[in-house]
Amino acid sequence: MTQHRRSAGLKVVGALAVPTIAALALSGCSTSASSTSSSGGSQEFSLSFATSNNIESPFQTLAEDYMKSHSNVKITFNPQPNDSYDQTLRTQLQAGNASDVVVTTPGSGQGRSILPLAQAGFLEPLDDAAKKLVPSGSDALFGADSKVYGQAMEITVVGLVANETAAKASGITDFPADFAALEKQCKNLQSSGKSLFALAGAAAPNTGLMAMSLAASRVYAGDPDWNAKRTANQVTFAGSDGWKSALDAVKKLNDAGCFQQGAAGAGFDAITQGLASGTSVAGFIPAPSWKQLKTAAAGSEFDVRALPAEQASDKAYTFASANYAFSINAASKNKDAAKAFLDWAAEPEQTKAFAEIDGALPVSGLDSYDFNGSAYKNVADLIKGGKYGPLPNSQWPNSSVYDALATGVQGLITGQKTTDQVLQAMDAAWGQ
Repeated sequence: MTQHRRSAGLKVVGALAVPTIAALALSGCSTSASSTSSSGGSQEFSLSFATSNNIESPFQTLAEDYMKSHSNVKITFNPQPNDSYDQTLRTQLQAGNASDVVVTTPGSGQGRSILPLAQAGFLEPLDDAAKKLVPSGSDALFGADSKVYGQAMEITVVGLVANETAAKASGITDFPADFAALEKQCKNLQSSGKSLFALAGAAAPNTGLMAMSLAASRVYAGDPDWNAKRTANQVTFAGSDGWKSALDAVKKLNDAGCFQQGAAGAGFDAITQGLASGTSVAGFIPAPSWKQLKTAAAGSEFDVRALPAEQASDKAYTFASANYAFSINAASKNKDAAKAFLDWAAEPEQTKAFAEIDGALPVSGLDSYDFNGSAYKNVADLIKGGKYGPLPNSQWPNSSVYDALATGVQGLITGQKTTDQVLQAMDAAWGQ
């Protein structure tokens, strides 16, 4: 993939993701650290981020590295469970007690998304260091009127993370190349007490992510501008054959036994346990999870893959974009200290280190990146060929559309909803 340069500097790619492993307990409302001077003496600020795992967050690791190299800085960490992070963040911002630095996502499709939070006056405009990291062509996802409110840190591929060791042990020599082969493989694994996919069916972020992954080749491969057409009311979810096919595919996966037993009521821990133990082969999770899972399952190799298209001859496509962004709370009393941290985090050495810590792709230097020696070798052609785009919901007008999709997929799995009902709900949510 070619990295583009403008007069403002190096640009990268942008959007969203969902962490995977076991949830931490909600630590309650956070409070902004006491105000301190930015010139000399001790400097303090607080940092909030979403977490779904019991392994240290890359955001916390990066911040701890900052404290090691800046002995006068004290950072208070306020991790929140991923499935409640959006609501908790907005509640704290409205109450005026959110952390000084908060982790957000580009666009407008989630409760933590940059655009609605900036429009509500909750986020502070950032400086040139952050502007240089705005994805080329994605300025509208990071702000408006030449202002940006988020600082990208990495490139995250979203598709499948597969336990290649478990796949081989289960007799999978070649990953299914089309949907029919995938369904057949699901039935074979089910007969041996295993599943092709581990699904957190009770966690809306995971069901929504699965549905969008199914829509990658069915909707966006052939029409990357589908979201823009939906915004212009030229298309609808309910009238889209591609979206109908994507949601019908959810039911086909369920009927073929592609998910583990009890998937409808499972949480994120089912993904960790299934993939780490090898009882499930793959999961619909952000690519950086391969590194966490490899740590949890010593001796197993994990790779990133794109979900097979309906037909092997169909266009392959995946999602890749900036996963998260750092933003500064507009009500912070420690803006100078927070901005100093973001300026440091924007330096190439730190962005490279962050990607390595998290297991993601770096925001620059992909032309020389060694895909063959990495967990990303199976998606190398898609990334280098530009056959990818940001997660769809980063361009949706509000979080209600994604909520309608995610909860709707849960209903598809339990048999309580139909494809048409889910798509109609998404259209209704679009205008809210």
